[in-house]
Amino acid sequence: MKSPTKRPLTLRDVSEASGVSEMTVSRVLRNKGDVSEATRAKVQAAAKSLGYVPNKIAGALASQRVNLVAVIIPSLGNMVFPEVLAGISDVLEGTSLQPVVGSTDYLPEKEEKVLFEMLSWRPSGVIIAGLEHSDASRAMLAQAGCPVVEIMDVDGEPVDACVGISHRRAGRKMAEAILEAGYRKIGFMGTKMPLDHRARKRFEGFTRTLAKAGIEISDQEFYSGGSALAKGREMTEAMMTRTPDLDFLYYSNDMIGAGGLLYLLEAGVDIPGQIGLAGFNGVELLDGLPRRLATMDACRREIGQRAARIIAERQDAPESEDKEVVELSPTLDYGDTLRRS
Repeated sequence: MKSPTKRPLTLRDVSEASGVSEMTVSRVLRNKGDVSEATRAKVQAAAKSLGYVPNKIAGALASQRVNLVAVIIPSLGNMVFPEVLAGISDVLEGTSLQPVVGSTDYLPEKEEKVLFEMLSWRPSGVIIAGLEHSDASRAMLAQAGCPVVEIMDVDGEPVDACVGISHRRAGRKMAEAILEAGYRKIGFMGTKMPLDHRARKRFEGFTRTLAKAGIEISDQEFYSGGSALAKGREMTEAMMTRTPDLDFLYYSNDMIGAGGLLYLLEAGVDIPGQIGLAGFNGVELLDGLPRRLATMDACRREIGQRAARIIAERQDAPESEDKEVVELSPTLDYGDTLRRS
């Protein structure tokens, strides 16, 4: 037998169940207006028992915006970004705004597609990784009609606001620490950089600082795809076979650095005496390694928090003509793999 078609629940249903007016129900469910805590609790309990979910599309027709924040990141597999998302959630969970995540795989054409779909829902804000976008993506961001915060990087010109670190400065600081510790034969390993702009900028800051000291990179290797830990082992073995007199290895991220560290420890290499190592990102997952890898914290959670705060604070504020740039300062951790000068 065919079950009867269920009628969509309305504000009136919640009003009747809670014993308050439809207007009060609307205020409670939209988290707007002055409503007593007792009345708010009564309405929320009635809505929950009925299984009532507000029609956001209907509300959006009036406001031209939905209470969603588009969060666009390069990868869901990269362990850097979950911490950024956690920071965004920290702030937005105290508001009516809800983050919705899209991933681009570092591909400009995919970023255009994800951004187009996200903006078609008229979100209340956009948080997007990086400052480098295609012309089409940049045009869409400029015409988004809502606050836009580009995150992770401040080395460039934001569309609206940006929160992050200077990756060129991070690369420079690491090079300075390596030089101060007395290392001179330096190898570099990292991801292929045309699409990873932040890794490219760190590499630029790193190599420029070495060049000022009259030092060139002695060997370098780049990879794409596959397990970063396994790649770190593989590239480190290949590089040390090619250039056995290296005294320092700088990795563009902690995961390949961890692979290199494990390979060298198994080979009985004295770290950091014979050779030093450093990565980037300050990944807590690697705290259980036999040696603590030198690294630099990228302020991931704080970046998410500060970006979400900008979005939340600008919901009722007039648009600003000034571009807001929030630069955070990463901390260098010497760990057990980088000698202190």
